Amino acid sequence: MSVRPILRPSWHALSKLSSRRLMSRHAPPFPTIPSCPAATCTCAPMPEFPEGLEIDHSKPLHGTMVPYAEQLLVCTGQPDWLSRVEEENGGDNLVADVKELVGRGGIYSDPYHNTPLTNSSFQPTTPPPYLRDVPITSAYLLPSFTYVPLIPRSFDAVQALVKGYLLPTKLNPAHEALSPIHQDRLKRSEAYQAFLPPAQEVKDVLVLICGHGGRDARCGVLGPVLVKEFEEALPRAGVEVLDSPVPLVTPSKQPRKAITGPGASEEGEEPGMSARVGLISHIGGHKFAGNVILYIPPSAKLKGGEPHPLKGMGIWYGRVEPKNVEGIIAETLGEGRVVMDLFRGGVEKGKGPLRL
Repeated sequence: MSVRPILRPSWHALSKLSSRRLMSRHAPPFPTIPSCPAATCTCAPMPEFPEGLEIDHSKPLHGTMVPYAEQLLVCTGQPDWLSRVEEENGGDNLVADVKELVGRGGIYSDPYHNTPLTNSSFQPTTPPPYLRDVPITSAYLLPSFTYVPLIPRSFDAVQALVKGYLLPTKLNPAHEALSPIHQDRLKRSEAYQAFLPPAQEVKDVLVLICGHGGRDARCGVLGPVLVKEFEEALPRAGVEVLDSPVPLVTPSKQPRKAITGPGASEEGEEPGMSARVGLISHIGGHKFAGNVILYIPPSAKLKGGEPHPLKGMGIWYGRVEPKNVEGIIAETLGEGRVVMDLFRGGVEKGKGPLRL
């Protein structure tokens, strides 16, 4: 007898739970600023949207991010996808492979461990010569801030990714009714990580912008505009924008120092921030376009060298316009403050969803 229908909470219930918690009256667990500062330079205008696909400015943004445990971000190297990303390339893709294992009916399906499977425009890591003939891709695990550079497209490798990195280390109490064997199957086993090439720590800020035009024209139209705006504004703030594939880290290479706030590149100071800006597939809430997620690595520091207040966090913003980009960079990356009138929700490494 299956217990899956008993264990599966509804999407509506998750959303309501998120809203209640995020709208509570507790002090925010991070520094905030009420609204985004006005831009000091000329920004791109807001593009026009197809009739009937306007941006929703009536609903509060707080609590519109559905809570999740770990986001799998696949490096596809392409800027847009079919409406259902698992159908790309005739269903021959990493999202489809992982979904077969963790999705509804999969052997690792867990309704209490939400793991969004997202495509990105980031280029995958170039494999070494001995793997050039093997289908391989790369993926980020967030907010674990882990990058798996080489994932062979085989069942064993995909299972190792899921079992070694994506599953929870501790199960929800609702699973106590399951047999010990079933419980063990649903938990992470780091031993599986040995079946994949070594993972790497994420050191760069990730600026993820929904541009899934194959799903909704609002993000499809606005996403590329915001990418260009971030790519132009970040260097002005002293943040290096990286667009080449993440290189393989070998034992002989020295690890990078902790990144610091924008502009911290003067002689005698640690290197300034580096960031990767990319388009991503559907994350929910197209009516709140532009949708932007900022993942700030645990190694991040402010310009003065003190720990970044948002280190290890993923901050979700909605209704982002080109005129907001400069302020987001200055406040969220430069000062470690969350812009509250754009805030949809957030997640923190090792702690889960951020609560207000």
